[in-house]
Amino acid sequence: CLAVLKTLSDLSHSAYHLAVDYLLRSDTFVNQNLGRSSSVVGLAGKVVIGTVKGDLHDIGKNLVASMLEGCGFEVINIGIDVPAETFVDEVRKSGADILCMSALLTTTMTYMKDVIVALEESGIRDKVKVMVGGAPVSQTFADEIGADGYSDNANTAVALARRLVGA
Repeated sequence: CLAVLKTLSDLSHSAYHLAVDYLLRSDTFVNQNLGRSSSVVGLAGKVVIGTVKGDLHDIGKNLVASMLEGCGFEVINIGIDVPAETFVDEVRKSGADILCMSALLTTTMTYMKDVIVALEESGIRDKVKVMVGGAPVSQTFADEIGADGYSDNANTAVALARRLVGA
């Protein structure tokens, strides 16, 4: 898995996106090759991933979800326009190690803080690592809202997730 990520990251930016697009469009490849890696190397961890309330964008989120799954994580993709209560319920129900939130709009990225507050109020914030990403999101913003990590692409999201769970 990490060798594949290294190879992809060595490709030019446009070639990388072309290769990832091809992989994601090929359900057979993903299911037969990437999906098999989790059973071969063992489960790396459990991830709940979604796009925050008010945001309907999901291409980047789905790319991160597919890459995480291909690298041995169990991924629960809860979709787009997800309210804080749903994030909390899914983390609680699944026992996820990591919660990943995505936002493409500056008007919705601030909702990530509301989700973190909801995790705190529900008493489970200390049981789950929080990762954030999306075009307007930055490491500074992640630090300000109390997230455990930030990534601006699928490769570093996988590496970060593995670090956060000690895999």
